[in-house]
Amino acid sequence: MANKGAPQCAFCGVDLRACFSKEGKGPAFCPTLHRTGDARRALKKYSDPRTKRFAKVASLQEAECYVDRGAKAGVLKPVKTRVEEIIEFSRKMGYKKIGVAFCGGLFSEANAFVRILEKNGFEVLSVCCKVGGVPKEFLGLKDREKVRIGTYETMCNPINQAEIFNTAKTDFNVLVGLCVGHDSLFFKHAKALSTVLVAKDRVLGHNPVAALYGVKVYFQRLLKP
Repeated sequence: MANKGAPQCAFCGVDLRACFSKEGKGPAFCPTLHRTGDARRALKKYSDPRTKRFAKVASLQEAECYVDRGAKAGVLKPVKTRVEEIIEFSRKMGYKKIGVAFCGGLFSEANAFVRILEKNGFEVLSVCCKVGGVPKEFLGLKDREKVRIGTYETMCNPINQAEIFNTAKTDFNVLVGLCVGHDSLFFKHAKALSTVLVAKDRVLGHNPVAALYGVKVYFQRLLKP
């Protein structure tokens, strides 16, 4: 665990939390109670009109994913998939042109998603991670460090994906299964704000949270490095 004063929200054992309620409390590491300087700096950034509108629409979209919200406090009934959320959020923001950056292992999923977006009236650009056809040797990788040893293998090129969308001036980007680290590079270099439809997990069918659900049973090894 990090030092005592560092925020550790994942370890909070308080029932009524300060971040959820005015009457709430928090432990010594609670950033809501003890990191007020960070909070002030954050709220100041929301004064940018574009940022504030984006955040407001995101919160509206969050609420609209549930029905019968006023029926009974604490009982939530979700009704919208993430695909539907992305479509609705993009419409609320007035986005017209969407970039889809996808992994070469998810061609079928990317194809289905792009067709759905187009059917819903968006102009869609889609770029595969292998764009540019640059061999992995460019990165200094040796043959034994490739996925398929002894073959010509091109590198994933998320910066190229981002640059293509930057040139096209996409309004919004969606990631479909980019690798850990490659997604980070895309976020860093893309000018338009981006979201994720698929988080890659080769073992769990791109459902990484399953490892967390099973950490007490099938994935105990994760707690025993």
